Amino acid sequence: MNEKATRNSRAMLAGPHRAGARAMLRALGMRDEDFQKPQIGVAATWNRSTPCNAGLDKLRGQAASDLMAAGLYAHEFDTISVSDGISMGSEGMRASLVSRDWIADSVELMVRAHGYDGFIGIAGCDKSIPGMLLAIVRMGVPAIFAYAGSLAPGRTGGRDISLQDVYEAVGAHQSGSISLQELTEIEVAACPGIGTCAGMFSANTMASVSEALGLTVPGMASPPAAHADRMSATVRAAGALADAVENGRVPSKFLSKQSLENAAAVASALGGSTNGCLHLLAIASEVGIPFTLQDIDRVSRRTPQLTDMKPAGRFMMRDLHRAGGVPAVMRELLSAGLLHGDAMTITGRTIAEEVRNFAPGEPHPVLRGVGNPVKPRGGYAVLTGSLAPDGAVMKIANESRMKHRGPARCFNSELEAAAAVRAGKISSDDVVVLRFEGPVGGPGMPEMTALTGVLAGAGLGAEVAVVTDGRFGGGTRGLSVGHIAPEAALSGPIAFVCDGDTIEIDIERGLIDLLVSPEELARRREHTTLPPPRVTTGVLAKYARLAGSAATGAVSRADEGEGALPGKPYPGQG
Repeated sequence: MNEKATRNSRAMLAGPHRAGARAMLRALGMRDEDFQKPQIGVAATWNRSTPCNAGLDKLRGQAASDLMAAGLYAHEFDTISVSDGISMGSEGMRASLVSRDWIADSVELMVRAHGYDGFIGIAGCDKSIPGMLLAIVRMGVPAIFAYAGSLAPGRTGGRDISLQDVYEAVGAHQSGSISLQELTEIEVAACPGIGTCAGMFSANTMASVSEALGLTVPGMASPPAAHADRMSATVRAAGALADAVENGRVPSKFLSKQSLENAAAVASALGGSTNGCLHLLAIASEVGIPFTLQDIDRVSRRTPQLTDMKPAGRFMMRDLHRAGGVPAVMRELLSAGLLHGDAMTITGRTIAEEVRNFAPGEPHPVLRGVGNPVKPRGGYAVLTGSLAPDGAVMKIANESRMKHRGPARCFNSELEAAAAVRAGKISSDDVVVLRFEGPVGGPGMPEMTALTGVLAGAGLGAEVAVVTDGRFGGGTRGLSVGHIAPEAALSGPIAFVCDGDTIEIDIERGLIDLLVSPEELARRREHTTLPPPRVTTGVLAKYARLAGSAATGAVSRADEGEGALPGKPYPGQG
């Protein structure tokens, strides 16, 4: 390795004055010659708390062994991961998005404190993946991502199922459509092993995005956790990192707006989770690239949806792997001029070169060509209007309704709204308004997937709309508009909607309007007192104080955030 490759670690380990640091590391078995090698952080979000991360210790160990064999020195460590699937529909969901920023921060602290020359981040859950990606683009060292892989789909009643089916079955049981025994059968069958959720939910969306951004090797996203290709992808990632360290390739130096547009195009073609929009904006903010909701909308409008995957479609991630994985999707987009093929990657090759060199898969109905897409436009729609002046996001993959107009039914928490559905108080054509669930108001911008599951189970999923300043998970179906900005806690218009107000949604025109006069809205704003912050101490209060808008990624900012100080009113209140 050249001298440049050990620039950080030399400052930490070289010279008589650093004898104390070397003494500590000798206790771990390091020898004289090891101090001359590039020092590499190998981090995973391993735990035995969620199936998403349970196999990461093996991947971490494999990556460390490969790096050591390549002449680098690997330092293994773990960080946290919060399970969206476990915390969904509970107060624990408020910790989910906060954990993304905490993961990025904790990794940065380790790499900075120990002077590592490179980094590989291995993750396998909805927020741990973007957390690792934020760290990778932030730290200014050669770095690469590796993925845990998805679990096999469950099977019951002659069909493949996933965690989404469990949430919808809960709603069906509560409405009396299925028995407790039927619900239990779905619960028992849904998650037959370790790995992330099997459909094109948030984890698989972000793993796919990592390929499109060029922050990992091609073919990383699609192999299931138990597939032999999963370990080989990790091996290839370790080799690519060794080469990047030798040649000084740093993600923040090659990432560009074109990289982000590629990622938005791939996520749109896959019908990915709206969380992908939030995290792309956060990554753009991290590296200082101008990239907005309007850019995502522009890319999605020109990009056809090419895959037929759950929750909107029929197939799972393992099926996309058979079809050639994300490189096969990018190959189709490149053929139609819908990707920037000259965007660079961590391997030192362009996206076009990586796709060209990757082996094609077998024909499979999960993936269609650009001439015969699932839908002519991609899976995302960005809406603006009097209800969301700064924007909102909706997943439209396989959604047939492009318009909705109806009376508002307002709730200040998901639990209130779900109780109303169970009590039969939500009717066809209603617009369920969920507010004070944004980055500041949540705090933590929790997902509303439990609510949409209850609506689907009650037979209302295709008849009502849901709008919120919170988020939706990758398993959400139906006309569900999230990320309303400004959020209610920052005195956004959603805070002043009243029951019975008419809300109009027009996806083709990109509009979401509250049909109330500006004068009436101003009167309500003047005479409405917003509720106090839900949490005033601890990590959630800290995040609320530092959180930015969902329209810019909801990142916790090092400078002054937009949130509420503990014990003080929200901005715009009092």
